[in-house]
Amino acid sequence: MRARKSDDFIADVERQFEWYAVNAGWEIAERYLDAVEMTCGLLERHPKLGPCAGFSHPRLRDWRFIVVFRPFQKHVLFYEKVGGGVLLRRAMHGQRDLPRRLLQPARAG
Repeated sequence: MRARKSDDFIADVERQFEWYAVNAGWEIAERYLDAVEMTCGLLERHPKLGPCAGFSHPRLRDWRFIVVFRPFQKHVLFYEKVGGGVLLRRAMHGQRDLPRRLLQPARAG
């Protein structure tokens, strides 16, 4: 089963990759992408692995989350189980105002 990636998810990951490339170097940025992809691969095999995020907003109510593999565990991937698969919705730092930020388009924040 394949995990599909929303446009917002892709934009979030690209923005974080760019931040790492500028502020920490290409090697760290590439390691970030690898960690995100490994985490996505785990979700493909085990879509029920992440717990419900527990948000009350109707658009976020069914979202689940999983922490990105080390050393990027401050980053969180949000997803929904859709049919028999996974739809990755957003990727962001866990210290954000998540309910508000998750409702904004990826390039807004």
